Amino acid sequence: MPLPKPPARPGDLLPAAAFETQAAPRADKKTVKPRAAAAEEPSQAALDLLDATSNPAARPAARLFQPQRAPNAPAAGTDLPASVALPPLPTAPVRVAAPPPQATPRPRRARTNGSSGPAKLFVLDTNVLMHDPSCLFRFEEHDVFLPMITLEELDDHKKGMSEVARNARQVSRELDALVRSGTLDGRDGAPLPAFDPRAGIQLAKTGHREAGGKLFFQTTLFDIKLPDGLPQGKADNQILGVVQTLREQQPSRDVVLVSKDINMRVKARALGLPAEDYTNDKTLEDGDLLYTGVLPLPADFWERHGKTMESWQQGGHTFYRISGPLVPVLLINQFVYLEAPGATPLYARVTEITGKTAVLKTLRDYTHGKNAVWGVTARNREQNFALNLLMDPECDFVTLAGTAGTGKTLMTLAAGLAQVLDERRYSEIIVTRVTVPVGEDIGFLPGDEQEKMGPWMGALDDNLEVLARSDSSAGEWGRAATNDLVRAKIKIKSLNFMRGRTFLNKFVLIDEAQNLTPKQMKTLITRAGPGTKIVCLGNLAQIDTPYLTEGSSGLTFAVDRFKGWAHSGHVTLARGERSRLADFASEVL
Repeated sequence: MPLPKPPARPGDLLPAAAFETQAAPRADKKTVKPRAAAAEEPSQAALDLLDATSNPAARPAARLFQPQRAPNAPAAGTDLPASVALPPLPTAPVRVAAPPPQATPRPRRARTNGSSGPAKLFVLDTNVLMHDPSCLFRFEEHDVFLPMITLEELDDHKKGMSEVARNARQVSRELDALVRSGTLDGRDGAPLPAFDPRAGIQLAKTGHREAGGKLFFQTTLFDIKLPDGLPQGKADNQILGVVQTLREQQPSRDVVLVSKDINMRVKARALGLPAEDYTNDKTLEDGDLLYTGVLPLPADFWERHGKTMESWQQGGHTFYRISGPLVPVLLINQFVYLEAPGATPLYARVTEITGKTAVLKTLRDYTHGKNAVWGVTARNREQNFALNLLMDPECDFVTLAGTAGTGKTLMTLAAGLAQVLDERRYSEIIVTRVTVPVGEDIGFLPGDEQEKMGPWMGALDDNLEVLARSDSSAGEWGRAATNDLVRAKIKIKSLNFMRGRTFLNKFVLIDEAQNLTPKQMKTLITRAGPGTKIVCLGNLAQIDTPYLTEGSSGLTFAVDRFKGWAHSGHVTLARGERSRLADFASEVL
């Protein structure tokens, strides 16, 4: 098979179709060329016969392959005129490689759940698109159907500066990239293929290789038949009618409604229509499965690991190198403890995991008064773990979760002040939080950014008052001077102005992080520059942001993604230390 011509000049680009075409399957080496194709090429016998005319020594052998001469044909060995053609020679089939077949489109992936049959058809509600702009590409090998009323609602919500409006505009751009047709490609000037709504659009067309299904639009008016009690003009009821019609038109296929609206899912199930929640953005299905950062050691830990254990001391800490069945379940910066009656307790942190061995490092005891941090000592085991993370300069990202009154903010402020004023490790403390009210909004607040954020930072003022009272040796003037110095090193910033900033050598405290979305959490964490430490505090039981749950919270997202990283740590605080009243209220209310 001849090779294609080389490029006429350097720098020529391949056409756009070459990028979309998949590699053709390798041809079988044992493929036999068809007789019609083999007859077009001269056989080895024919080549020997032609060579015999010019080589006299080979003529007798060549006669064995000559066919019977026709009566008017010239004798063998004579020169033939150019206009006279030789009769066809009997040829044997020759084994040659077959030409490569035409490239075929990418086949649909197999069902990931192991079931057979056609792929499911998911009908998306508008709130799913506005909740996750990339949800079109999250259904793997299944197909997606968009009712026309969904596009109308997207158009109604695209104006404004809110998160919902931005998501609606992003979805519109994704849909435009999928359906764009009839324009020049831009690389070779070839027009794109025409858009056929009935055949569907490959969702992998824009580069999302994880999407193996197609996108379908509603292009015809359906004869919707719903109960008389449901208003036909409401958008939710029209989507329900589309789902019912699709199930009637495609009885052999599973048609499922996907919506974030609980009431709409309830109505769909009441009408006998399958409906599901969009759970792709949820990190965990159950908040109780969240990584706690703490692992209790078995009672027979020393007996099972003592024989192969190595230990040494360095820098005031004891290190243990262990191997055994416990190593696969350990993570970097995870805390382990062993408390047995009559024995010295073991509190350590996993600092290294290499193959089938792990290294445990004993902790600094912050429950003792000599190791107090800005006058604050740990009152329980989890607080001791948290202070070890907060005071570690190699730990750049710390997350603390727990119920109300567990000391999250107080310990973080104490650790921040100790490292800013005493150790000079960071230049200042930056405090921010989401301004989501618990009740009714009180309206606009006067003043600049710092004054507007003041009412939201009541917890900061309360903890600073506790830290100022901890120094009993200083007098009234000394405490006032210390308070002024502390407040000069603390800056309160609004979350709305964080985009594009870079924090250098800062101690960043993000309070009430459970109210952040994963996108907002990513925005804040990526602001960190060299020498910056970020601490996220939150209580997953007190989420005030609408449409945010424990599984989809930004705090849950960060804890799950950062676990096991060598420069991050997490601790879930269990015991409340604020007061007996607050502790009891957290349990019974």
